[in-house]
Amino acid sequence: MKSYRPTTKSRRFMTTLPYRELLSGDAPHKPLLLKKKRQAGRNDFGRITTRHQGGGHKRRLRDIDFSYNKKNVPAKIETVEYDPFRSAFIGRALYRDGERRYVILPREVKVGDSFVVSADAPLASGNRLPLGKIPVGTFVYNIELAPGAGAVLVRSAGSAAEVVAHDAGYAQIKLPSSEIRKVSDLAWASIGSVGNEEYNLVSIGKAGRSRWMGIRPTVRGNAMNPVDHPHGGGEGKQGRGLRRAKTKWGKPSGKGQKTRTPKKYSNVFIVSRRKVGKRRKG
Repeated sequence: MKSYRPTTKSRRFMTTLPYRELLSGDAPHKPLLLKKKRQAGRNDFGRITTRHQGGGHKRRLRDIDFSYNKKNVPAKIETVEYDPFRSAFIGRALYRDGERRYVILPREVKVGDSFVVSADAPLASGNRLPLGKIPVGTFVYNIELAPGAGAVLVRSAGSAAEVVAHDAGYAQIKLPSSEIRKVSDLAWASIGSVGNEEYNLVSIGKAGRSRWMGIRPTVRGNAMNPVDHPHGGGEGKQGRGLRRAKTKWGKPSGKGQKTRTPKKYSNVFIVSRRKVGKRRKG
């Protein structure tokens, strides 16, 4: 981590990643850059559906390949680059047939390394195989939920899931949340864990840096009025006055409370629920 001289109060605790050491320094590949309209947490009607989003530095979207549909064609990593839309580092992969695509980089892969998407690929970091051919105890990332649908699970910096069992055409995956979930053996996953594992050690340091990142301020519920939040009101500094914490709309929130939809479609695939709050710490 890179720290700074305490020239100001906020600078004293601010840390950043040493990008000069971690990245290759190459400019983004223009054919793989896209324009993206800023939503600022609003839907098509202009109503805020996700709070605390807005502003931020102007960014260009990188076209990341999550489908990995170019099979049995080796690819070499040309660059290691920063992506403003995600915590993981990305790399420009040059396939043997000349096509270039952006991919999320695992921890050990660097410029010049190769990977391949194949059912017969060796168990090396970055290679991609069907879950049915990955042995128990292997760490994986970029996991599909349905065969050919593209990677949707375990894509953030430093994360990895573990294959813990194979049974009746399903692989049982232990996710970073501690949940154990069944995924079809025909779905594909990449070997290894996502790079940039020190991302969670970064201290933002000051409010302005959050605004550069597009993060707007969060107000505590007990600092509001009763009309605005279930925790609001009271003379002076008060507790929430409720046994269980609630959201602004009265739904359960906070550590140790179940927030999953009771009749969610994927409940049948959950082998073991995630552990939260004090139970997880223990």
